[in-house]
Amino acid sequence: MPGILTGQALRAFAHALPKVELHVHLVGSASLPTVLALARRRPSAGVPTDERALAEFFTFRDFAHFLTVYLAVTSLVRDRHDIHTLVTGLAADLAAHNCRYAEVTVTPYNHLLDGMSGDDLLTGLETGRARAAELGVELAWCFDIPGEKGVRAGQETLVFALRERPEGLVSFGLGGPELGVGRAQFEPFFTRAREAGLHSVPHAGETTGPATIWSALHDLGAERIGHGTSCAADPALLEHLAAHRIPLEVCPTSNVRTGQVPDIAAHPVRRMLDHGVVVTLNTDDPPMFGATLTGEYVAVAEALGLTAAELARLAENAVDASFLGEQRKAVLRGEITQMTLHDTADFT
Repeated sequence: MPGILTGQALRAFAHALPKVELHVHLVGSASLPTVLALARRRPSAGVPTDERALAEFFTFRDFAHFLTVYLAVTSLVRDRHDIHTLVTGLAADLAAHNCRYAEVTVTPYNHLLDGMSGDDLLTGLETGRARAAELGVELAWCFDIPGEKGVRAGQETLVFALRERPEGLVSFGLGGPELGVGRAQFEPFFTRAREAGLHSVPHAGETTGPATIWSALHDLGAERIGHGTSCAADPALLEHLAAHRIPLEVCPTSNVRTGQVPDIAAHPVRRMLDHGVVVTLNTDDPPMFGATLTGEYVAVAEALGLTAAELARLAENAVDASFLGEQRKAVLRGEITQMTLHDTADFT
């Protein structure tokens, strides 16, 4: 079994690992060329139409600035063709990093508010998902509430999700800013979603303290936590997450780029792992943050000195925490196990 890998050997091992992505936003997955093309077609949206200016646009001052940019990009996505383009672009990127399965966050309320028809949204998701399967990537959907838009957004997201129930919809989420957006107000919508068979996967503890994570667990019945970064500040919460095997969708590069941590080495992921918390690695909004799924594994391994076996365990965590069927999980676990049997020389 390979031990600690460095340089090209580490990158080769991380790339070859069969991977699962549990926290990636559809709009946030739009590549810079895609955003540039959309911006040039729709200059009134205010998104830069010059390549250099767009790169500067994606330099975030803080989390609030990131959300402003994110919503501006969302406003560029107007019809089924745009949705299809985003889905297929994401699928190609995932395939390039040997990601076999991804649960993709979609925010229907924002698209419908911007004038897209529900039929266009669903058609774009369906055709894009079919193309992803041809690329060897299985996609599932999480429909999430933009929390800053309040209980009306919660109600309309729930109604849309349960009425349309597209193939591949597995979970119900809550995103957007956490400050001033209490989790408890969305409890009725999560209760109904869970009763209808959708899994609860709200964001919590990305920009606020452990209390937000506790609320997501108690009020929203969270089965996984999006980010959960601040759990490291609460020993009782770390113990609870570990004891109940509640996975965290950790997005290290995202947390650095939005100013939540200064660098990967300072990220509390090591403390989470040391306390037995189920950690998964994810990209969040990859092109916006200059992230890739392989890159997340490499960055964390380099910063924390993880062995190949520990990286493989992180990949297995993502499989275990996913909402895939048990048969598919078993296949992926087997492939990951095979990776750990290779000699270090195989990756040099």
